[in-house]
Amino acid sequence: MSLIFYYAPWSSATTCLWALEELGVPHERVKLDLKAKDTKKPEYLKLNPNGLVPLIVQDGVPIYESIAILAHLGETYGVEKKLFPAPGITRAQAFQWLAWANVTFGAAVGRYMGSTTKDKAEVEKLLAILDAGLAGRTWLVGDTFTLVDVHLAGAIGWSSSLGFDMKSFTNIESWMTKCKARPGYAVAMGG
Repeated sequence: MSLIFYYAPWSSATTCLWALEELGVPHERVKLDLKAKDTKKPEYLKLNPNGLVPLIVQDGVPIYESIAILAHLGETYGVEKKLFPAPGITRAQAFQWLAWANVTFGAAVGRYMGSTTKDKAEVEKLLAILDAGLAGRTWLVGDTFTLVDVHLAGAIGWSSSLGFDMKSFTNIESWMTKCKARPGYAVAMGG
């Protein structure tokens, strides 16, 4: 089975790189230069017509969008390694939080970034939802660290870099500290 991972450092591909590291999946890495518009070149657009990263090509089949990549990696490799829930209600919760990160939280942060008023209220309301979801828990889904934690920690790290103060979200702060202590995190952040 061959797997090629296309990425750019400090992009949304970072969570997929982190997941690959946690899973220990053999893969080839292709680093793209966004400033050189590598993702807009015809050969890349044939694989990912969105012209974005991340992208994996597994056995000749391209898969793009970070949530799809993480779900695929989780289902294919993660269940056996206890990094993704087996089919059932816990997996449904995993998909819920993966979608929440991209659709609900990601869209709110996108609106914040595009706004001239920079009203933080919507994003802070969503951070409160995540903080409540982590209450009394070590990890977001189930009893162990999973790829869901990888994906959400990436989203929260991104929002932190935009100036959102996490100090009032003590559950998120504690959880993020644990996520950042993972060995795959250091590799992913090194790009």
